[in-house]
Amino acid sequence: MPRLTKLPIEQADATSRRIFEDFMKERGNVPNMFRTVAHRPEIMHTMVEHFRTVMNGGTVEKKLKELVAVRVSHLNGCDY
Repeated sequence: MPRLTKLPIEQADATSRRIFEDFMKERGNVPNMFRTVAHRPEIMHTMVEHFRTVMNGGTVEKKLKELVAVRVSHLNGCDY
């Protein structure tokens, strides 16, 4: 059992809830890592900016980055 729960959208503060809603519009889900770190909204907000910079920038296609994330999560037995 995880030590930290995945925060439901209903329990998130207003700013985090807007970020969750943006993820729902963009992806159809909120990645578990953001639901978990949402217990510390000040950290989640900067993490989202970092995530977006990494995923949307650079020379590696976004699709390949997602595939790597899924594969690493699978290899480590993580819920993705």
